[in-house]
Amino acid sequence: MNQPIRRMKSDTVTLAHGGGGKAMRDLIEDVFVSAFEPDGMEDQARLTDAALAEPGARLAFTTDGFVVSPLEFPGGDIGKIAVCGTVNDLAVGGARPLWLSAAFIIEEGTDVALLRRVVASMRAAAAEAGVRIVTGDTKVVERGSADGIFITTSGVGVIPPGRDLAAEKVRPGDVAIVNGVLGDHGAAILAARGDMALSVEIPSDCRPLNALMEAACDAVTVRAARDATRGGLASALNEIAEAAGCGIEIDEIALPLRTEVKGVCEILGLDPLYLANEGTLVLFVPEAQADAALAVMRATEAGAGAVAVGRATQTHPGRVVMQTVFGGGRIVDMLVGEQLPRIC
Repeated sequence: MNQPIRRMKSDTVTLAHGGGGKAMRDLIEDVFVSAFEPDGMEDQARLTDAALAEPGARLAFTTDGFVVSPLEFPGGDIGKIAVCGTVNDLAVGGARPLWLSAAFIIEEGTDVALLRRVVASMRAAAAEAGVRIVTGDTKVVERGSADGIFITTSGVGVIPPGRDLAAEKVRPGDVAIVNGVLGDHGAAILAARGDMALSVEIPSDCRPLNALMEAACDAVTVRAARDATRGGLASALNEIAEAAGCGIEIDEIALPLRTEVKGVCEILGLDPLYLANEGTLVLFVPEAQADAALAVMRATEAGAGAVAVGRATQTHPGRVVMQTVFGGGRIVDMLVGEQLPRIC
């Protein structure tokens, strides 16, 4: 921008900051424009990238809303999760994320200092993922009409020519690999709420996964991938099994879980397979390429803990079955309802 950025004169957000006048302009320029540094102040972003010119390249587009409570938690906040969640939705489809939009619904009375921390966190997460937040919107609602801050992000990426990931492409014999421990985000949110007087602090696994997916897709044939967010690994695997028309078997002993997460689940009667993650994915590769996939994933920061947890099978099509530590089989069904609300 050529002109000096306007500065806010209030420590809290008021209804005037959503009214379309000078106060709103001050909020947008001081908090958002100064952090995201858009190319201009038009009502739309104007985008170009060399990847769009590649013959056979396709656009990928996704959108998601974020209402996590509390707004800040060990390992992240609503801003970080809004960026990482949208980046990861693009990445698991094989896309290279490029641009994000961010729309904010802010409750009257929200501390501007909190809003600045959230926006700074978004900027840092976008920089880590190599994407730009290029456009957005801000609305202010009356006190009690929201819960601090709600964020909706949309993302655009490019799927390179020849890359075609889809759950329906998974075949019997394909190996299921996860990139790290399970359930950290759900456990972190539960502990951060303080309702259960838990003494343990578990950081969320919130992080962008596009670098990991890019490395895997460049090295091996990735049939399909899912980020194990709401509903956890169990829901992600059930979606794949249903779409592929094959069964999936996982090994309970192979599942990577922190001792602290196991303890929280045992105390509260939760199943870690259904706990949410914000930096964990599951992908399927042909059996002959499983070792190569593990090696390339473990060479990345987000995939250092990658491990094979199961495989697709011809038996029990559309079902996920876990081989338990006791030697039996247990059906892992799709989650009914929600173990823990407001986790993202």
